[in-house]
Amino acid sequence: MRLTEVLTPERIVIDAAGAELCDKASALRRLATLLAVPARADEGSVHALLDERERVQSTGIGDGVAIPHAFLDEAIGQSAALLLCRHGIPFDAIDSAPVGIVFGVVGPRSETGAHLRMLARISRLLRNSETRRRLLAAVDASEAFRLVAEQDEALG
Repeated sequence: MRLTEVLTPERIVIDAAGAELCDKASALRRLATLLAVPARADEGSVHALLDERERVQSTGIGDGVAIPHAFLDEAIGQSAALLLCRHGIPFDAIDSAPVGIVFGVVGPRSETGAHLRMLARISRLLRNSETRRRLLAAVDASEAFRLVAEQDEALG
């Protein structure tokens, strides 16, 4: 499954000035807002699940990247949202560095395999430092989406 099948430009937020996304809590709330409709769930449920996952262990994987994710039984398939925070936010990442790229994913527990493959694909995409740099430099959601699509295609 390609990232472009689960992500839309409307679910990409660029917070260049740090006015909206100032910490992990605000990032998780924003992800819940973006993912509630495609997941066919209410924001509160999505937020509670993402927050619960973070309490178990931070999804900050290092290099300025976090991939919050959760299972939502009512979801029909995988859905993703992307937050780009040029200023970086504290996220309790494994390397203790601020996170600038927050790629959220929700999907039904009945699709555990697809969910894990999506997380792995995002991780592979964001392993590339040039891709991370270009995402954080994107001027708008359309440009960020095109970059994700281009890099996703390159992954095969």
